[in-house]
Amino acid sequence: GLKIWRVVNFKVVPWPEKDYGKFYSGDSYIVLYTYTNPETKALKHNIHFWLGNNTSQDEAGTAAYKTVELDNYLGTGPVEYREIQGYESEIFISYFKQLVIMNGGADSGFNIVKPVEYKPQLFHIKSVGKTLTCTSVPLSTSSLNTGDVFVLDLGLNIYQWNGSKASGIEKHKAMEFTSALDSERSGKPTIKTFDQDDSDATPFWEALGGKTTIKDEPSVYRTKKNVAGDKILLRLTDNSGTIEFKEEAKNDISLSMLDTNDVFIIDVPTEVFIWIGNKSNVNEKTNAFKYAMDYVKKTSKASNIPITRIVEGNETNEFKSYFN
Repeated sequence: GLKIWRVVNFKVVPWPEKDYGKFYSGDSYIVLYTYTNPETKALKHNIHFWLGNNTSQDEAGTAAYKTVELDNYLGTGPVEYREIQGYESEIFISYFKQLVIMNGGADSGFNIVKPVEYKPQLFHIKSVGKTLTCTSVPLSTSSLNTGDVFVLDLGLNIYQWNGSKASGIEKHKAMEFTSALDSERSGKPTIKTFDQDDSDATPFWEALGGKTTIKDEPSVYRTKKNVAGDKILLRLTDNSGTIEFKEEAKNDISLSMLDTNDVFIIDVPTEVFIWIGNKSNVNEKTNAFKYAMDYVKKTSKASNIPITRIVEGNETNEFKSYFN
């Protein structure tokens, strides 16, 4: 099953079940997915901490720290994923029928910022596997493209706009989304659907500042691509009494180099993995994510690069594929 918490003022607060699948771009969340291993019947866990594009450093740090606490509480088996808004892993997306990302959030500190009732939002609609993703994008015609569907939510007027190359499934799923908004507001909104070339879509264009040329781009979901680049193996150890973080090998890396007594960070071009040895100590385990995130910053990698933490014995096939 699924459990979700939101980070508010350095604490984790349960997220209401009715809002599972809804996230605010100004916040950080922890998502726990529990399932049974079909072969051993043992309980397994995936822990994801999701960081909105406008979340504060405080909240992001708390989410990472609390994720480690939850991992320690559950035992050391969970696989941990850092999820960045707009670059979520396919496994994370698959948990939800609808994944809706809205502007706003609970401010870190004293001011509680609630999304203003009926503040206009433009949602970019995508179908990813069986999940409908609805992401709030800038309120401008430059956000539109011919390959997708967009929903303009003005509170009591809701407009669905279908790009000329949008797929039938995305149009259908967008209708499900507008219908859900309508239900939430007790059927008060008026809903209209426009195709890209409709001449009567004036209210839609006016709300976005006027009609312009629309980007003609393919409807693709951002996925990891095989990028050429170095594979670097780094060791995190405090055997000497202070934490040391150093490169162990480059490109020619094998699983036999991983030492059960320590923590390793494996840098491959499209992802950063943290491998936790079964005999590594609490200090090494607790600091692993912090060192990985600092490493991403120092090496000027993309800030949205996935970071995945794996415990010895729970290696995924993807993880193993990077070793000789």
